[in-house]
Parts: sequence; C-alpha cells; structure tokens
Amino acid sequence: MPSEKILSVKQAQTAELNEKIKAAVSGVIVDYKGITVSDDTKMRAELRAAGCTYAVVKNTMLRFALEGTGFEGLDGMLNGTTALALSGEEDPMAAARILKKFADAPNATLNMKGGFLDGSVMDAAQVNAIANLPGREGMLSMFAGALTSTLSGLAVAMQAYADKQAETVA
Repeated sequence: MPSEKILSVKQAQTAELNEKIKAAVSGVIVDYKGITVSDDTKMRAELRAAGCTYAVVKNTMLRFALEGTGFEGLDGMLNGTTALALSGEEDPMAAARILKKFADAPNATLNMKGGFLDGSVMDAAQVNAIANLPGREGMLSMFAGALTSTLSGLAVAMQAYADKQAETVA
C-alpha cells in the first residue's frame, strides 16, 4: 500500500486531471504504443500550437479522473498504453484532427481508442468521422460561400424578372 504522501500526490494529480476534463470541450484517447520519438515530438508541438493539451496517463488514474464527468463510458477503452488529448472552445476538433493525421501516416502506430465531444462519449469510428470535418475557419468559409452563392442566385433571378418586366412594358 502506498504511503500517505504518495497517495495524496496521486489524488491531487487525479483531481487536476478531472478539472481539465470537465473544462475541455472534447477529448481523444489514443494508444501511443510504438510511436517514434520524432513523431511524438512533432505531434506534441502541433497539439500545443492548436491549443490542445496532451499527456500520457495511467489507465487507473484516468479511470478515477473520469468519475463525475459523465464520461464513465470511456472506461472500457482504458487498457494498454493510453494518452489523452484535450481541446478547448477555440477548435473542439483540433486534437482529433491532429491525432488522426499522425494515425493515418505511413508506418503509423498511433491508434484511436475513442473520446468525447460536448458531453457525449464517442467510439474510435466517431472520433475519426469528427476528425475529417474541417476546422472552424473552414466551416465559416463554407458557410460564407453558401450564403454568397444563395444571394448571387437571388440577385440574378431578380434581375431576370426585372428585365422581363421591362420587355413587357416596352
């Protein structure tokens, strides 16, 4: 049995991880077994640049940290080597997108286990589907393009109607 000092340190780390999970908009759990040091360094740098946090965690500690968060459904994914990436409000899908990029790379060993988004637990297939979506800027530009094309079509239709009315009067 661990000493009181070690136990209190682990409880503090678990409580801190619990708060980070509660504050995150989304999270992704991966199996990092076999990833090279250079790939891991690149991946961590990209995650930091995107505002995500990434840490290797012990399964038992993560299991305790998930208590009270509503993500207890992730418990079945906590086996083998485990790392957790968390995203904030700026780009909730950033962690999933970056991790998928490294998981899909040739000779990749990174494996998605699952995750959560806006209070819902997701399996690996759902995380991969979310990772394929464009980022916030991409979605905004798609929305602006759709809005612009709709307005352009309306303007063309109104001009055609006006031209037709002018021909009828003349």
